[in-house]
Amino acid sequence: MAAAAAAGAEEEAAAAAAAAEEERRREGARESEGECGDEGDSDSSADGEDEEKENEAEIQRLEEQLSINAFDYNCHLDLIKLLRQEGELVKLRRARQKMSELFPLTEEIWLDWLKDEIRMASEGTDREKVYELFERAVKDYICPEIWLEYAQYSIGGIGQEGGIEKVRSIFERALTAVGLHVTKGTAIWEAYREFENAILETVQPAAGSIPSPEQQQTLCAQLEKIHTLFRRQLGIPLLDMETTYAEYEEWSEDPIPEAVIKNYKKALQQMEKNKPYEEALLVAETPKLAEYQAYIDFEMKAGDPARIQLIYERALAENCLVPDLWARYNQYLDRQLKVKELVLSAHDRAVRNCPWTVGLWNRYLLAMERHRVDHQIVSENFEKALNAGFIQATDYVEIWQAYLDYLRRRVDFTQDSSKELEELRSAFARAVEYLKQEVEERFSESGDPSCTIMQNWARIEARLCNNMQKARELWDSIMTKGNAKYANMWLEYYNLERAHGDTQHCRKALHRAVQCTSDYPEHVCEVLLSLERIEGTLEDWDAAVQKTENRLARVNEQRVKAAEKEAALVKQEEEKAEQRKQARAEKKASKKAKKMKPGDKRKVEDDDDGEWGQEEEAEQPSKRHKGDGDSTHAEEEVEDMEIETGLFGRSTPARPAVSSKQKEKAPASRKEAPRVLHDSAKDNVTVFVSNLSYSMADPEVKLKELFESCGEVVEIRPIFSNRGTFRGYCYVEFIDEKSALQALGLDRRIVEGRPMFVSPCVDKNKNPDFKVFRYSTALEKHKLFISGLPFSCTKEELEEMCKAHGNVKDIRLVTNRAGKPKGLAYVEYENEAQASQAVLKMDGLTIKENVIKVAISNPPLRKFPDKPEAGRTSQSMVPRQIYGARGKGRTQLSMVPRALQRQSNLVTKAENGMVQNSPATSSASTEEPKKMSNADFARMLLEK
Repeated sequence: MAAAAAAGAEEEAAAAAAAAEEERRREGARESEGECGDEGDSDSSADGEDEEKENEAEIQRLEEQLSINAFDYNCHLDLIKLLRQEGELVKLRRARQKMSELFPLTEEIWLDWLKDEIRMASEGTDREKVYELFERAVKDYICPEIWLEYAQYSIGGIGQEGGIEKVRSIFERALTAVGLHVTKGTAIWEAYREFENAILETVQPAAGSIPSPEQQQTLCAQLEKIHTLFRRQLGIPLLDMETTYAEYEEWSEDPIPEAVIKNYKKALQQMEKNKPYEEALLVAETPKLAEYQAYIDFEMKAGDPARIQLIYERALAENCLVPDLWARYNQYLDRQLKVKELVLSAHDRAVRNCPWTVGLWNRYLLAMERHRVDHQIVSENFEKALNAGFIQATDYVEIWQAYLDYLRRRVDFTQDSSKELEELRSAFARAVEYLKQEVEERFSESGDPSCTIMQNWARIEARLCNNMQKARELWDSIMTKGNAKYANMWLEYYNLERAHGDTQHCRKALHRAVQCTSDYPEHVCEVLLSLERIEGTLEDWDAAVQKTENRLARVNEQRVKAAEKEAALVKQEEEKAEQRKQARAEKKASKKAKKMKPGDKRKVEDDDDGEWGQEEEAEQPSKRHKGDGDSTHAEEEVEDMEIETGLFGRSTPARPAVSSKQKEKAPASRKEAPRVLHDSAKDNVTVFVSNLSYSMADPEVKLKELFESCGEVVEIRPIFSNRGTFRGYCYVEFIDEKSALQALGLDRRIVEGRPMFVSPCVDKNKNPDFKVFRYSTALEKHKLFISGLPFSCTKEELEEMCKAHGNVKDIRLVTNRAGKPKGLAYVEYENEAQASQAVLKMDGLTIKENVIKVAISNPPLRKFPDKPEAGRTSQSMVPRQIYGARGKGRTQLSMVPRALQRQSNLVTKAENGMVQNSPATSSASTEEPKKMSNADFARMLLEK
């Protein structure tokens, strides 16, 4: 009787809830009709037909593009948006279905899809299809809104058999999935309680009537369900817990038990600990990775698996395209939870979100093998990985190796032959062919230059299959692919023969190695002699000695020839440098003979000095080092000496007026002002500014206005030539180190049409390894390198073109030192997915009649040649004299007569800027010549 009464009450509740759901659906239908009416009004406009045709053409274009590249995420979104706008329901459903097979859909996409299907669904089979769609939706991401929509939709079906229990089941699953969500979990709990309260209303006895024992029992059972929900919720740290507690106090007729109060206070304390992390997420800007990581670390210390899983899922819902986050989450599930359905689901979502990341595919293969997934499913997922569009050739080598490892572990090598072994061999052969054909065609390289896959195949054949003949064939193929010149490859093969072959083949391999190796022939010769010393006969020993001696003799002969060729190049460059030097001297003498008049000697020398300095600068541009803190010390010292002796300040015969505009502008005070040497003790509060315009008027005033935004400026020291013209660089000294560091942010700022270079003030003689380059030189998968741009292309035009494929974080147009564009640019996106899509869409586009090339930013490694290139003068080979920390000032060259110049020890300048004695002159006399004073130099010049 009691059961019958309870069933009757639940049926009444079902009918009431169904009626409410039906009313809600009708309201939704009316809203939909209203929207359709509005759309009809808009379509009645004059250009409605044109817009419809444009949309149809765009839909066709997007469908064609997806047929070429099915992994174009943004293209899927655009197509779904257009189809929904046009009301193409059949195509819309198909487009959503295709996208969901390739990518997990976001909360917004799922909710739109579900609402559209709910509006079109009727009773019976259509409702079941909507249920199936909800089941797919809740698997993509843990989303409270989707679970809430699922539960509310299920209420409309409680009139069916078992409807109430199905609703309760969905609510319980929702609580398990998102009931711990600190900010959104409360909505699920409240919706569940409202449903149970609606059931309670239907089992309440009529006013004034006395309930039967069966009705009383049903009523008590329903009340207990609601009590249980309140108590469960109060034991979980959720936002606005105090309101829930007050609501429970008001609702309950009995006092709240002490155990419930205790659990509530404990949850409240936990909520206080969580609150700082929730507040940080609330105010943080997207993508909030740092805030989520801090929250994850906090939950990891607490150690509650359910809460750790939930915070990971929350982070991934907002950062679904971050491979590292997926990798950390999957690692946690693999090592800690180890629940098959949960682990495999997370791995599957990871590779669907970030298909271009080979590491996620490798972990997925391992997880499937770990949980004994059917071999057919593993193979299918591997094929998906091959079609995922990796951005490096080495990624394909890595995924093939992971799959081959999986196949190798399936083989029982105790049997001579098996289906698994044949499948492994077939896979190895396919891998070699795939890298040779598919990968090499796309990347112009196989990604496996040392043939690691073939090496592993040979090891398996030799060690596990006892098939040395096949292993030798494989190694012979490896050597024919350009690896025969490397000693380590031959020694790898030798070790394999040593372990699983015989002495005859070992000897044969080493003899071939001695003949072919070009990088370390001595090592191979030593191994051959060691073999013959232990196992060979006298004849074998004699043959090995003769072969190694002949080979090493040829190697030494080749090395001597190479050294002689290099020396000849050096000598040739020295001769060319000497010829240029003589030509300059003759030119100088010729000008003196033509222009020199009595009384004008001083002017001619000054003019020649300027020309000499320019030629010297063009001849050896490396004398001026960009960003070096002591770049003008020696020049300033020379100018100080000249000023002291009166070369620039003393009274001289009347001189003609200088016609140069720059000389007219240069204040006389700059010529006469004493030079202030840079104090290296202030390097930490000083920045070095270069690449400024030589024509800049009042650089102190101009630069002070610019750098005062970084902090208080103590002094700006622009560097001027002897004639008072600005030389394009200066020192800026701040009051504290913080301001100097902030000033580095002005690097590359455009000043008077040129990019200004701002670098730390560092003496490279004291810190030879110090280098300043603000941009990464490694692979950056979220950044693009674009070449072939028209020089007229602006940053705004490029940004407008690039933002169609994702969120652009930064754009850098590459310019030369004068600020002129070079047709190159770097574009940084938020993540790898957007960058990959941009490459596929933009590569080969035509912009202003220029065809651009777009690729992932991966600068080549910088190579530093050991020997000078032909046609160029190597610094290490040109004789130079030892001067100050920055070399000799240009003005000093014209002040010293050639007859007085003395030859000092030759020096070589290493790549890092340190000056070292040349080996060729290490035995030269170290006796210093007699030093002459500044006055002596001046007197000689004036008397001549």
